[in-house]
Formats: sequence, C-alpha cells, structure tokens
Amino acid sequence: MGYELEFWQYLVVCPLIFLAGIIDAIGGGGGLVTLPSYMLVGLPVHFAIGTNKLSSVMGTAMVTGKYFRDGYIPVKIAACSVIFAMIGSSLGARTALLISDRIFKIIMLIVLPLTAIYVFKSQNFMRDRNFEAAISRRTFVISILVAFFLGFYDGFYGPGAGTFMLLLLAGIAGLSLQHANGVAKVINLATNLAAVTVFLLNNRVIIPLGLTAGIFSIAGNYIGAKFFEKGGAKVVRPVILIVLVIFFVRVLYDVIF
Repeated sequence: MGYELEFWQYLVVCPLIFLAGIIDAIGGGGGLVTLPSYMLVGLPVHFAIGTNKLSSVMGTAMVTGKYFRDGYIPVKIAACSVIFAMIGSSLGARTALLISDRIFKIIMLIVLPLTAIYVFKSQNFMRDRNFEAAISRRTFVISILVAFFLGFYDGFYGPGAGTFMLLLLAGIAGLSLQHANGVAKVINLATNLAAVTVFLLNNRVIIPLGLTAGIFSIAGNYIGAKFFEKGGAKVVRPVILIVLVIFFVRVLYDVIF
C-alpha cells in the first residue's frame, strides 16, 4: 500500500523536523512537534506515525552515537534500562487496551503543572554534578525502575516520554544531566527501532519522506547536542518548560474536544 506525496509536503515537514531535532537533543519532547508535522500535511495517521518513527530513529541514532563518544552514556545502566523500558512498554501497550486514555489525559493535566513547578524551582535538578563520578547502587536501581515506569508510560500513551525520562533520571535517580540525557537517548532509540520495524513490515512508512526528513532530524539533533554540551542545565530548563507547556495545551485540547 503506497501513498503519493507532493513537493510542498516536504517543504513543510522537513524544517519542522529540523526544529524538533534541536529540541529533542537538548531536553526531549521532539515528538510533540514531529508527529503533528506529518499530520499537518495530510498524512493518514498510521503513515504519519510510521514515517515519524523512521526520521526519529535517524536523528536519535546520531545523537546517541555522539553522546556515547562524549562519554555521556554509562553502558551498564543504559543496557539494563533498555531491557526494563521494553518490558514496561509492552505492559503499557497491553494496559492501553483496557483503560480509557481520557482518564490518563485527565491525570496528566494534574501532573504536568506540578512537573513544571518542580523544574522551575528544583535546585537538585539544576545541580551540575560531575558526570564522570562513580554511579552508586541506589542510582542504578532507581534508574532501571524509572526506565520501566517510563517505558510503561510510553507504551500506554507516549508523548513527552523522553522529557520525563530526563527529569526523573536527573532529579530522582541522581544522574548528571549528561548521563541522564545519554541514557534517555539510548532507551528512546531502542523503542523507536522496535516500533519502526513493525511499521516497515506493515508498509506504513513513506520511505522517501522519512529518509529526507531524517537527514534534517540528524542536522537538528547535532545542533541541539552542541547546545546541550555548551549550555548544560541553563539550556535544559527553559527547553523542558516550553515542552511541558506545549504538552499541557495539547492534552487540554484533547480532553475538551
């Protein structure tokens, strides 16, 4: 099953994917921009999701590789977190079949403002920890639990999962922002790879658009990663707050309409 595209659709989608890549590399939440971008130009929902996964995988793979080279990814925590995130995602998807997502969205309308207040006021989140410091057993255990529960969230609902992952890994697990972002990217890459495989096997990916947008995603993620390296917490906080506001407006719209 194919889907024909016009040139103007590329002109609309690709710059938005580039912008989303910058946002995603810094603080997560790029998916709040990318998926609506594909739907904006009239793609059917399954094609939009599948094509979005392809371009997202390309951008996330680039920034994950860069963060690995920079030493931002603690391999043991990242590997275990991926396993727990995949288990949680599977359980979340199964639960989504049993519970109305409207109930979940109403809960998010309470959680999101509280999260924004935490990000705005928390000194613990903003502390510039030495990312080369040894990681304690407590941090390791909390990190894989965060991966499991955020994986569950990603499988059940999904939007903003990367942002929440960064917040919890840095604010609760105690990872540095660099390590937290690195682990979040590894998990995001693994779950996106699993998803895009399913969509490719079911012919729900517009490959020319996905590959073209993927190049823009790589460029955006690269620039975002550079901003993250230079700005650290000073860059992350405003980006996350913007993402949370956009997410809140989107959920509120979904609940009302």
